[in-house]
Amino acid sequence: MNDATLPGAPSLAPAQASSASPARQSQFRLIAACSIGNALEMYDFTVYSFFALLIGKLFFPSHSAYGSLLLAVATFGIGFVMRPLGGFVIGNYADRHGRKAAMTLTIGLMVAGTLCLAFAPTYAAAGLFGPLMIVAGRLLQGFSLGGEIGASTAMLMEAGGIKGRGFRVSWQLGSQGIAATLGALTAAILYGVLPQAALESWGWRVPFMLGLLIAPVGLYIRAHLDETHTAEAHAPSPLGTLFREHGDIVVKGILTIIGGTTATYLVVYFMPTYMIRELHLPPSLSLLSGCVTGVVCLVMSLAAGTLADRLPRRKPLVLGSMAFTLVCLYPAFWLMTHYPSVPLVLSLSALLTASVYLGSTPMLLMMMELLPANVRASGLSVIYAVGVTVFGGSCQFIVTWMLAKTGNPMAPAFYMMACGAVTILAVLTIRENAQAH
Repeated sequence: MNDATLPGAPSLAPAQASSASPARQSQFRLIAACSIGNALEMYDFTVYSFFALLIGKLFFPSHSAYGSLLLAVATFGIGFVMRPLGGFVIGNYADRHGRKAAMTLTIGLMVAGTLCLAFAPTYAAAGLFGPLMIVAGRLLQGFSLGGEIGASTAMLMEAGGIKGRGFRVSWQLGSQGIAATLGALTAAILYGVLPQAALESWGWRVPFMLGLLIAPVGLYIRAHLDETHTAEAHAPSPLGTLFREHGDIVVKGILTIIGGTTATYLVVYFMPTYMIRELHLPPSLSLLSGCVTGVVCLVMSLAAGTLADRLPRRKPLVLGSMAFTLVCLYPAFWLMTHYPSVPLVLSLSALLTASVYLGSTPMLLMMMELLPANVRASGLSVIYAVGVTVFGGSCQFIVTWMLAKTGNPMAPAFYMMACGAVTILAVLTIRENAQAH
């Protein structure tokens, strides 16, 4: 049974129904195709953050260490600028031509972007051409990921009945945990075994070259999926329908993901840089924070998805998770800055990540259930891309600027607390689609 057979659920026109019975599709193959492909794409996109210090030095020379780092994290943020456009274009494509076609397209685009990063010449070797290649690669990666999230999450939700829906969707976020773990582990190994000269010469390129594995792996596993959605030949534009009929959901959705997005990009991806620059911990050990938080992200996403399948409502879990995170942020960063040690920082990072991801899967599921199938990929793509661009893409730059200007190591906590408060207020305004459960 799928959404179209549920009384009161968002209806699907006959031509929009699945072209193949979701029940026939192997759940293992589906989860593997969506999560492995998404994990590899997220790996390429986020591994940049673990080498921000080196990339800043090699491509953005400056008179101050903070200046180079600011330019490097700004380029990290540039990748987010293209996310909304990717979300609009590829999300619309997924709702009109199918999830499978869109997911294949995103992998090709991600490969092109990663090639730019892997083979970009440094500033010393080629002047401005090197930084321009880095920027071009980030733009292509951002465009790809802008459409990947909506298409793959929609497929995970649609390829089966309501039972197990939360667990399937949880792999979307769980795969990001896999990506963070692989990226941080690769960086930790390279920082641990290579001398600084080798890292600056060629070592930093290794993760991006490994990321190019997404081409054969991703294309192969996605080529064998069954499509879950086919639109009418002359159906109106999904984007037009989305903004005309569901604009309020889009706005609330964007505000809802602010807290989790900033927490993810600061606690999971920025923490290694924070540990090195602010807490003066060893780079090789500091990068273990990405491994730890990545594993916690995977485990908690799956646990939250399983829990969401057993509870009648998603909203209380989302609110409880964010409220607990807000309570923990200040004391966690106070302890980190006053008693800096690798075990303590890893433990507190794991706690914050677990708290955030306990509510992230139910939040994602709640948003998906508010959108009918004909605009589901477009809707989630726009919500996710805009929210992550405005707040996820900018948070590392903003926090780095705050640290430089104020010298207060508590800056990340204050910023995340403000964003978390916005999320709580937004969630309170949402009325769940109980009939879709």
